[in-house]
Amino acid sequence: MSRTDSDMQEFREEQETANKSKSNFFYSFSLLPKEKNEAINTVYAFCRQTDDIVDNENADIQKKYSGIREWRDEFEKALAYGNSKYPLLNNLNSVIKKYNIPAEPFFDLIKGMEMDLKKNRYNTFSDLMEYCYNVASTVGLMSIEIFGYNNPKTRDFAINLGIALQLTNILRDIKSDAGKGRIYIPLEDLRRFNYNEKSLLENEYNDEFIKLMKYECERARYFYAEADSQLSREDKGLMFAAKIMENIYFRILNKIEQSNYNVFGGKIRISKIKKILITAGVFIKYRLLYSFDENKITAVNK
Repeated sequence: MSRTDSDMQEFREEQETANKSKSNFFYSFSLLPKEKNEAINTVYAFCRQTDDIVDNENADIQKKYSGIREWRDEFEKALAYGNSKYPLLNNLNSVIKKYNIPAEPFFDLIKGMEMDLKKNRYNTFSDLMEYCYNVASTVGLMSIEIFGYNNPKTRDFAINLGIALQLTNILRDIKSDAGKGRIYIPLEDLRRFNYNEKSLLENEYNDEFIKLMKYECERARYFYAEADSQLSREDKGLMFAAKIMENIYFRILNKIEQSNYNVFGGKIRISKIKKILITAGVFIKYRLLYSFDENKITAVNK
């Protein structure tokens, strides 16, 4: 069935959202088959739009609360009737139905964005885990339904990888978050290493900060390892897009460690060329080692 002009325009807008962001997420799904690429672009556009409501620097806190409530209400309307005033949400409803994606991760993502409106500190790692799950693991749980998978443990792969990626984001962005008055590192960890909020907000780089960062990086590494341990051989080929994301972010974590944890000196980045090479390398590796049938969603062990 051919697309209408309206459908094409909506898809172009969703794809433009991904392209403009220059996100690492874009590299991970760039080599998906066309149909899945379009679906994941729609999911990603939803995630970006939800984030943008909360990050809107031109809106006060009440306007942000109002915006996120309206967004949730319109999402519910799209799910129930398919007639939200936002075309993106109606498109998303079609993707959800087509790939049988549970609605819960979408609502949890909205909840995670609301957490950024309610708090700018996390007392314990348990508190931070909830945030990481809501803003990152949920995206993984949405995505694997589009990728397709055989083993239920792949859900645990998505959850743990989401936490690992978000922790890496937090460590990379400590300086920029501090500039906004935000501290995501658990306060219990700051106390553990005799480093305080004032020092972090003032970008103080010292031995205590290095020890703190080493501890946090090791924690992130734990969740990468947990994710890998949950991914069965039969689903590895199907998860190549997630593995691209994992490889890019794992290299960011490595670069943080190689800089002796000095994230105050400048934002840690992976070059565009390197991202392209990672994308190509992971894709080729997983295509060679793991064959899969897109229709049957059955991995072939070799």
